[in-house]
Amino acid sequence: MDDGARGGPAGPPSGPAAPPVAAPTPPGPLPYEGVWRFTADAEDAAVPSARHAVRDLLRRQNVPAPPDLVHGLLLIVSELVTNAVRHAALLSPTVGVEVAVGAAWVRVAVEDSHPYRPTALVADHGQTGGRGLLLVREITAEAGGVCDVEHTAAGGKIIWAALPLAPGAGGAPVLPAPGG
Repeated sequence: MDDGARGGPAGPPSGPAAPPVAAPTPPGPLPYEGVWRFTADAEDAAVPSARHAVRDLLRRQNVPAPPDLVHGLLLIVSELVTNAVRHAALLSPTVGVEVAVGAAWVRVAVEDSHPYRPTALVADHGQTGGRGLLLVREITAEAGGVCDVEHTAAGGKIIWAALPLAPGAGGAPVLPAPGG
């Protein structure tokens, strides 16, 4: 019997046709998924404000992030906003902070208008500062995440870190690009 190369048994020779079967609809976003963005003046008060805003957002959205992950994210936000305030404020009077939450990842990004692309310094125990990006990289790597610096179309930069919500989730985050 010829099944019409459809891979299944042939239907009955007569009788009413079966209703078409709709393709399964992909699941919608989880209640905590989304992208949020806010700006702050590039001044010292922006650091705790950004940290508290991210913490409150994660709580309000009921993001299933373990406490150690939230602690790491908040430390990353603090370091990135501090760097923007200290090193970019002259050319960037405001700092943008974006939080993107996907089904399995959360990403924080900090944007400023300064064109300088920072580099992580090595751990020099005699130095009292300048290790913020090194700390961001270490926290990100320990959590199994990824981080990077990207230039914006306007000539500034976005520094971001994406961490998995569950330990060992691995793989690259499937989130919209920062600022997108």
